[in-house]
Amino acid sequence: MRFLIPLVVFFVMVGFLAVGLKLDPREVPSPFIGKPAPAFNLPQLTEPGKTFGDANLKGQVSLLNVWASWCVSCRQEHPLLIELSKENVLPIYGLNYKDERAAGLDWLKRLGNPYALSAFDEDGRVGIEWGVYGVPETFVIDKKGVIRHKHTGPITPEAWQKTLLPLIIQLQKEGSSS
Repeated sequence: MRFLIPLVVFFVMVGFLAVGLKLDPREVPSPFIGKPAPAFNLPQLTEPGKTFGDANLKGQVSLLNVWASWCVSCRQEHPLLIELSKENVLPIYGLNYKDERAAGLDWLKRLGNPYALSAFDEDGRVGIEWGVYGVPETFVIDKKGVIRHKHTGPITPEAWQKTLLPLIIQLQKEGSSS
């Protein structure tokens, strides 16, 4: 009977491995979904004398894209963000995360600026309060300032068309007929 114990343990481990291989690492659940955006007030990247905070995220559906000049994946999604900003579907706000101001400004100057504005989170404190563990991450915020979706990793055209845009359209319609 003792010789069966290692065999049972082996099959249990194989079962866990099989389940784990089917999980999508980009689908990390966020405890903030359905809750108001965490309170913050940060200086703007381009105009340090002005601030941007959670109160600015109320009144319209918007995206908050967490990015950094040192982030390789951010460079990958940046052309799509430029295109989306030209389509003017909704405002895209940036949260420049754990970066140097000069590097962030240079990034936007060289690659284009898709953001209505970017907040400057130099020490990453606000990003941590939002549950950010890597960049890029993008949040869909509804008209009431509630986080409705978190996309981890670069936004792809497929993710935009299949997940983000349908949700945004739905959220924009909510309350518009009342």
